[in-house]
Amino acid sequence: MSEIYSMTGYASLRGSVRDTVAFTLAMKSVNHRFLDLNLRLPSYCDGLEVQMRRMLKERLRRGHVEVTLQLERRSNAEIQLNANLLGAYMQAYREASDSNGLAYEPDLNAMLRIPGMMIAESSAGAEDLAGLDVAVLAQIGPLVEKLNEVRAQEGASLAHELRTSMLRLRGFAEEMAGLRNGVREAQFERLRSRLIELTEGASVSEERLLTEAGVLAEKSDIEEEIVRLRTHVDRFVSMLEEGGELGKRLDFLLQELNREANTMLSKTSGASGENSLRITELGLEMKAEIERSREQVQNLE
Repeated sequence: MSEIYSMTGYASLRGSVRDTVAFTLAMKSVNHRFLDLNLRLPSYCDGLEVQMRRMLKERLRRGHVEVTLQLERRSNAEIQLNANLLGAYMQAYREASDSNGLAYEPDLNAMLRIPGMMIAESSAGAEDLAGLDVAVLAQIGPLVEKLNEVRAQEGASLAHELRTSMLRLRGFAEEMAGLRNGVREAQFERLRSRLIELTEGASVSEERLLTEAGVLAEKSDIEEEIVRLRTHVDRFVSMLEEGGELGKRLDFLLQELNREANTMLSKTSGASGENSLRITELGLEMKAEIERSREQVQNLE
């Protein structure tokens, strides 16, 4: 059995380029009919983006996938004193003190807080990003594997819920099959009474009665729909057991199941009696169950 993947998941990994630059690579996926890649990278990573898209298309099939790259520079900064600027301030302070007859007592702490007085030079430059592309691309495979682990767990949960839904649909079909004969007998008696009423009490030949009953039975019998519904349910469960990329195929099969439920409701809409009412209730429950399953299938790859 192949893995069944949900299209919903999140994963992230950290890496580094030498000891000066670290990065976080995150990937989030949600439901989408096709593969839709949205990469959020720094502006100077255009070349890297092209390579990442190629690698991701080889590893992913469906879903809206957002990939984010965040950089963190571990710079070895050196603090340098702007001696020329400090000397100029000291000279200006000295001259101002002498011209005004004041004691010369400069506040060094205040001067060091002057913008530009202290310079922090970082050793991390463009050369430190030279290996960024290689380091990030090396994490694409492990990141997708980590994402798929999460998606596989969610996919297994969805598959379990879908199997449970199919069991309920099969139960509805079995109950409908048991109610069919009661509905046909009730329709036959209803037809007999209606013909007697229309002929004002005159005797009705058994042959005519059987002919009319046959026509009515053919129009209202749901045996074929029940058989097809059982077949679709069996195929649905079989596909879940096989695994793999099932989303679109299961969605098509659920459309067929919904068509059978609609036909059964249409055929039994004019019938009366407890059995007919129960069949109508079962048909409505079927449609609700199928709709819930379709919502879940939409999230399968």
